Amino acid sequence: MKRYDLRHLKDNFYDRMLELLEKDLNPEEVGIFLFEIGDFSSVQKSADIIKEARHELMNSLKFNEVDWTIVVKRRGN
Repeated sequence: MKRYDLRHLKDNFYDRMLELLEKDLNPEEVGIFLFEIGDFSSVQKSADIIKEARHELMNSLKFNEVDWTIVVKRRGN
């Protein structure tokens, strides 16, 4: 399990999240991604991106007033 803080990327974290998920995690390994939310659209968009990439969104929760955490399991090779 690895943790990634993507808050510094603001609304531009999606590509980096996928890159880390597919290049830094082994198949079946879990990653925790922390990002900053604005209007909550980033929460749904990140879930959609994870689903489209055929990985498993295991958990999604509000970390504090401005940050969100998602837990994702990498699938496949």
